[in-house]
Amino acid sequence: MTAPETSTRRPTRQQVAVAEALDEHGDFTSAQDLHAVLRSQGNSVGLATVYRALQAMAADGEVDVLRTAEGEAVYRRCSSSHHHHLVCRNCGRTVEVEGPAVEKWATRVSAEHGFRDVTHQMEIFGVCMKCPTDD
Repeated sequence: MTAPETSTRRPTRQQVAVAEALDEHGDFTSAQDLHAVLRSQGNSVGLATVYRALQAMAADGEVDVLRTAEGEAVYRRCSSSHHHHLVCRNCGRTVEVEGPAVEKWATRVSAEHGFRDVTHQMEIFGVCMKCPTDD
């Protein structure tokens, strides 16, 4: 009996286009907006393909996913280390931050309640200094 063959799939042309467009965008963007950019560049990629590519990249830890106040998922390439986000509610500006206190808290609370193999993500929403206030 031979061992099962493992194969690594090469990304499709559309998946590569999605990844490249996301790299060029630099900030959080929705699948719909990314799809519009790809179409304007002449890429014949469907919206469902964009969603699938982004979801696969998120599952592989290649992109960060945030939920907007409206519940829409937005995506961005991120650093490879574990981090959290500060997000401006007005302009969407996002800053990656480390949170050692959050890490300790998550570990402690998980252990207190008998949880293991725990993951977490945290976003802090506010208004950045560049945005006008309603004073």
